[in-house]
Amino acid sequence: MTSMSSAEPTRRDFLYIATGAVGAVGAVAVAVPLINQMNPDAATIAAGAPIEVDLAPVADGQILKVFWRGKPIFVRNRTEKEIKEAQDVNWQSLPDPAPDSARVKKGHEKWLIVFGNCTHLGCIPLGHQGAYGGWFCPCHGSQFDTAGRIRQGPAPSNLPIPAYAFQSDTKIRIG
Repeated sequence: MTSMSSAEPTRRDFLYIATGAVGAVGAVAVAVPLINQMNPDAATIAAGAPIEVDLAPVADGQILKVFWRGKPIFVRNRTEKEIKEAQDVNWQSLPDPAPDSARVKKGHEKWLIVFGNCTHLGCIPLGHQGAYGGWFCPCHGSQFDTAGRIRQGPAPSNLPIPAYAFQSDTKIRIG
């Protein structure tokens, strides 16, 4: 007569272990999608994330339009003439006084980065237009200079400056 010792695994022990393993895999298979559905949508994450802009392909005098958080941002590579004109303005007499040096980063004066919405009613102004060569809002006639300062029209303030930093001489991070 053969007797089995209780230390040897039986078929019943195998079935218990197999059933437990299948149950654990099933629980994980249910838990992963349940937890993942609580994460924010990729579009939501992207909407608030900072963006990096490569400045290398932007020619002198060119305006690049990018979008951050659903809003247009103008990145302008100002020419030496545009910089000199913006610096020579008697800024204390402007409707929203601001020197050119307060609108750009020190050492990177040729790059002007501003939100691309008119401060009057939020229209998108046209670049290289108007009497000051900056931006012109065709909806109500606001005119901005090459530093994004309001010069004429109903807009109450200058084009706002977003939070940005230079990563290198040819790359900025907005946001």
